[in-house]
Amino acid sequence: MLGYALIFFVIAIIAAVFGFGGIAASAAAVAKILFWVFLAVALVTLVIDLAGSARRALSS
Repeated sequence: MLGYALIFFVIAIIAAVFGFGGIAASAAAVAKILFWVFLAVALVTLVIDLAGSARRALSS
């Protein structure tokens, strides 16, 4: 997912260089949304992993 965000970011940079402002803004917006979704999923996964390892430590 982070890879998709980077791809859209690169598309936004290239579109901005060639003067396609609308396309650049759209690609940048998609990249920003994908980045935040990736960050949220990463944090949820981290919390679940920490909770699971704490539960395993208590049961041993």
